[in-house]
Amino acid sequence: MNNPTGIDYLLELNTRHSRAFMDVSSERRRYRGEHPTEIAALKCMDGRLHLPVITQTALGIIQPFRNLGGKFDLGWPFFQSILDQWVQYSISRGRHCLVFVTYHYARGDNHRGCRGFNYETDDAKDAAFRLKNQFDRVYGKGAVVPIVCGIETDLDALILHGEDDLSVVDLANIKQSSQLLLEEMLNSLYPSMPERIIRDMIPLLLGNISHIAEIRATNRPVADVEHKEWVLGVGRGFDWLHEINTAFIVGPFDPNLSATIETAAKLLLSNIDEGRIDPNGVVLMTSAVYRDEAGPEYQLAREKALFLRKFTHDIIKERVPNLVPHLQILTGFSDLDTRKFEVIERLDAVPSVKKKDKAA
Repeated sequence: MNNPTGIDYLLELNTRHSRAFMDVSSERRRYRGEHPTEIAALKCMDGRLHLPVITQTALGIIQPFRNLGGKFDLGWPFFQSILDQWVQYSISRGRHCLVFVTYHYARGDNHRGCRGFNYETDDAKDAAFRLKNQFDRVYGKGAVVPIVCGIETDLDALILHGEDDLSVVDLANIKQSSQLLLEEMLNSLYPSMPERIIRDMIPLLLGNISHIAEIRATNRPVADVEHKEWVLGVGRGFDWLHEINTAFIVGPFDPNLSATIETAAKLLLSNIDEGRIDPNGVVLMTSAVYRDEAGPEYQLAREKALFLRKFTHDIIKERVPNLVPHLQILTGFSDLDTRKFEVIERLDAVPSVKKKDKAA
């Protein structure tokens, strides 16, 4: 419980991330010029799954979508709309789309794995394959290429599953590899993948192999990869909130959003009850995103963040009331061009929840 917590820490973290994001803008443009494939990652809300760090890729290259357990469905109306906008944007610029459909686990201890699937890695993996097959049905095999990818959080290793659903490569088992060898491996795993995407995957794999070597060299303590989340983030615009053991992030995609929020709130409360985190440093944070500050998009993002705050807080009061006395609340929205978070509301302490009217 020695990790920094609280709203001030989050705002300082955002300031640092926003500055870093803008500092690498030229690097991002250079990278996109050399590797034009648009990349998305469908991930669990677990804050350990930070692909820019895991792949040593410049911030802003990989578009994240987060939800409890990495559970998504292309039938969900809002997710369908947001995802297809991303696809059409890419296609309109002549770019391929690579979608990492992920699940995660820990090789050293099952209970450091995915709490969204109750630590059942096979269930998480099966869900990832169902989603990958859904992408294939909707978009065919062409401009949009989904691949199932495990993320092993003890070593931050990517686990690549091939087109045949049987071939598997654990990058933790590849100590050194040239670009040529990695191309041969990818061609074997994904024989129908366009050559452009294969070339653009190589830097991610090289980055992950290098990152794994660094994790091994530093001998990262096991405690650093255990669940100690103290933030519940609801909404979008949390690209900057990926410090290890910091946040459960719930995207606003699931039509049954209230159930997802309830589950995340219970997980947060269990971290308090089991003594893993400081009970006085817990934050409920809601966020929305915008690009155009001059138009209605800015004001709509503000209204969305406020709605999500009330919606989430009401659910917690109703379903997980023991969490309420511990909550600090931070509401705001993020500029997608700078990743800067603007505060709308801040409450450093929440009055104790009142008992329900017995007549209700």
